[in-house]
Amino acid sequence: MTKNVIWTALLCAGLAVGCGSVDDPENDSGATPDDDDGPGDDSTSFNPGTGVDPSDTNNPTTGMTSGGSTGDGGGSSDTGGSVFIEDPDGGGVAFECDLFAQDCPDGEKCMPWSNDGSTWNATRCSPIMENPGQPGDECTVEGNSATGIDSCDLGAQCWDVDPKTNMGTCVAMCTGDESNPICEDPDTTCSIANDGAIVLCLPICDPIIQDCVEGQACYPILDDWVCGPDASGEMGVYGDPCEFINVCDPGLICDIPEATPGCVGALGCCTEVCDLTDPAGNAQCQGEAQGQECIPWYDPMNTPPGYEDVGSCTIPA
Repeated sequence: MTKNVIWTALLCAGLAVGCGSVDDPENDSGATPDDDDGPGDDSTSFNPGTGVDPSDTNNPTTGMTSGGSTGDGGGSSDTGGSVFIEDPDGGGVAFECDLFAQDCPDGEKCMPWSNDGSTWNATRCSPIMENPGQPGDECTVEGNSATGIDSCDLGAQCWDVDPKTNMGTCVAMCTGDESNPICEDPDTTCSIANDGAIVLCLPICDPIIQDCVEGQACYPILDDWVCGPDASGEMGVYGDPCEFINVCDPGLICDIPEATPGCVGALGCCTEVCDLTDPAGNAQCQGEAQGQECIPWYDPMNTPPGYEDVGSCTIPA
């Protein structure tokens, strides 16, 4: 399955805590915030080191990780998908090269990076290391996960990076183009993020059984759910405040404040994914006594195949 999924502020690159400022040991790309905007005005934005930012006003209920929600929340939206919180920052994207076309000179590859020390917000040509890693291979990054310099081959990015070791796993970038992104592995889907600065083929997962590898959890992206790094650390239990979707424990999602009882003064709070076919019904929701119900995540008339049982614990609007 290959879909153009729209994320807005996406997954932390394997970090349970912030990775600090982005070192740039070889910043000779010339990319600046004033460069021409890249593709995808409605795309999402990754935030390396701080998890998935649930903020994208362009896609209130269909974005993945930063999808800002001005809608009802959870499955209560008419459009379905995921619900996130408004991103107050915004900002443009500076592109030196095309991630899909990989149009850099020989010996270099087009990579996402951060040109301001925060999130992946730009692309630039980076050197391809000697004996580069292929998708699935172990890899290393130079500086940290958002410098755009790693040991993976052309068309791959070092992902889910351990901040202590700077080691991660090479993940294939999408091929094709933004209007028709392609992932060769049918068990992955193309996740386009950060206004097009991230294009990765990430594993599709089941949010009910949480079938991702250890250290990752299942998060919603448009018509699919994908595996991403669990950056919850010591936080992330039910009712905990959240600003990024992957700072909630596996089986929980970062939803708008109105979805969770007692969620006051936070951009969002962690609440449960629930099983619509479970005989327990609303009893799956810790906030049942305060009005939470297990309601469909998607519009029942437009539920993607395989997700008919997916709901979220939400206070209906």
